[in-house]
Amino acid sequence: MSLIIPGLLGDDEVSHSKNTYGEMCDMSYAIDNGFIRLSNTLYVMSKTGLLLCGHGSTKPYNKELITKTAALISENHPQYIVKCGFMEFNEPDIRTSLQEFESEDISSLAVVPLFLARGVHIDEDIPEILGFTSGQKKGTFKKGNTEIPMVYADPIGENPLLADLMVSSAERALTRI
Repeated sequence: MSLIIPGLLGDDEVSHSKNTYGEMCDMSYAIDNGFIRLSNTLYVMSKTGLLLCGHGSTKPYNKELITKTAALISENHPQYIVKCGFMEFNEPDIRTSLQEFESEDISSLAVVPLFLARGVHIDEDIPEILGFTSGQKKGTFKKGNTEIPMVYADPIGENPLLADLMVSSAERALTRI
């Protein structure tokens, strides 16, 4: 649902352009922190939920890595409402984090495993928690009396950015020689 607030922008913020018929029309717009302003109207854009799934560990730095990554996503991508969930050892677990999205104002939900490769958790355990069958990548998420689209992303896998991160890590280590 969009909230529309007419007359939010002043006349000095509106630029005028000619449309395809040669008529003058207001064409200014801005996208800022989950809002789009088009001419003199403000539209509140729905956000997307992003559930970042980690394996979990008895070591605290595993949870810290996931939660810091989630904080970076939230900071740099305000169109997402980001939560973390863990397979084991840490809280909140994936089911609990999914339940937290039920009260969020989101129009879709992406479940993203912060895992390097596929395995039992990726192929079987997480899909089961989501109510998906093995291999299923999209479905719906029940939010009150409505359902919204939910997608399940692949693990990191083969990615040129991963190769660059490994080279960067090697170069940092080589400075110790």
